[in-house]
Amino acid sequence: MKYPMNPAELDAASNILHQKINFPVQVGIILGSGLSGFADEVQKPITIPYESIPHFPRSTVPGHSGRFVGGFIHDTSVLLMQGRVHFYEGYSMAEAAMGVRLMASLGVRTLIVTNAAGAVDASFTPGDFMLITDHLNLMGTNPLVGAHHADWGERFVDQSDSYTPHLKDIARRAAKNLGIAIKEGVYAALPGPTYETPAEVRMLRVLGAAAAGMSTVPEVIVARQCGMRVLGISLITNMGAGIAENLNHAEVVEIAHQRKEDFQKFLGSIIQSINEE
Repeated sequence: MKYPMNPAELDAASNILHQKINFPVQVGIILGSGLSGFADEVQKPITIPYESIPHFPRSTVPGHSGRFVGGFIHDTSVLLMQGRVHFYEGYSMAEAAMGVRLMASLGVRTLIVTNAAGAVDASFTPGDFMLITDHLNLMGTNPLVGAHHADWGERFVDQSDSYTPHLKDIARRAAKNLGIAIKEGVYAALPGPTYETPAEVRMLRVLGAAAAGMSTVPEVIVARQCGMRVLGISLITNMGAGIAENLNHAEVVEIAHQRKEDFQKFLGSIIQSINEE
């Protein structure tokens, strides 16, 4: 298992991004399943396919375009991951979070992570937005496992406020101003790629989770090690097993498509507010 790349490999990948993105980046954004259309909002876009970056893992999941997009939204410089890579694709947790380290190398200090998630809280409805207040790492490992490289941050990372309170306040105000209802809750990350069983959904509810997915947590852990502020937003795309039946990835993408316009307004308003700080 790599941690997360040896320094030479990480530097090689970073150098390619630096050649393409030759301006300071204020906000990094990771777009989850079915949410990659937000990249169309980027002005003066510069696209860098993952396969053009040495040592960078490839995205193999439908709904994940697999490229970085740099540019501007509301005069805020941004770098988007239009699709992510996952632990269940056969990558290590560290490789799944490599994009965050590359963002950090470009000076990104604010990260917005988005995902499609299944509801554990039975009061949720597909199409709800959920502000992530905390997470449960149930993936069985951690992206910081392995040899420690001090220049990447502290080994023992404080996760008391993994999701920055100030950014959550910004998101709440943005939702209120737009008239968009949002839920809040704990996100549970499991390895996948299978959906959770009804028994696992009941377990997650007992543990305090409101929604579950197969991503995000590796990225957030690495972002916190890198000293980034983090905001997490889930789009509830399905109800968990035992609450609903016949879970499938097509449903995830369809719900994301239905909420595309509201998602873009919501995320755009958050970015504008961050720029005005």
